[in-house]
Amino acid sequence: MSVQERKQRERAERERLIVATARELAEQQGWDAVTTRRLAERIEYSQPVLYSHFRGKREIIGAVALQGATELARAVRAATSAADGPRARVAALARAYLDFAARNPAVYDALFQLDGGLAYAQEDTPEPLKDAFAALLETLGEVGGDGVNPGLFTELFWASLHGLATLTRAGRLLPEDAEPRVELLVDRLAVL
Repeated sequence: MSVQERKQRERAERERLIVATARELAEQQGWDAVTTRRLAERIEYSQPVLYSHFRGKREIIGAVALQGATELARAVRAATSAADGPRARVAALARAYLDFAARNPAVYDALFQLDGGLAYAQEDTPEPLKDAFAALLETLGEVGGDGVNPGLFTELFWASLHGLATLTRAGRLLPEDAEPRVELLVDRLAVL
């Protein structure tokens, strides 16, 4: 291995450490607790080293969001591939999405609430974000109904899931009604 390859590998490892540490700190204490100073202390590197990877917290949030988008796409695809039939796939997608949001609140915030400097729904949208939407579209595109734009239907369904995730987390919805909400959403929005 060349010196250049070793340096690139070490740089990539430091970057993974920064992102993992930021994510862990955000999940434990919230994004307000994630500062470059605290991150530098936790990873045992100086702040200039941290800034050589990320220009600031915004870029770190963006890196966590991209990682989260990959995980969300994987979770949705795993859930839908194990389901039999369109209705079961849509319900599995909804449950996987809501479960991801509940289990990873800081990552979910990085994806959908905070400014990570990422472009959404544009040509320059990063691939992990496009793929997360594609994971939803793969299942939802087939159940919107005749004459309904699959992308728009997917956006509408996604917005409904996002609303459920956000309102549940804020304590605005009763947790014991989570499953009836999923069933109602699937039955009323999807043409099965």
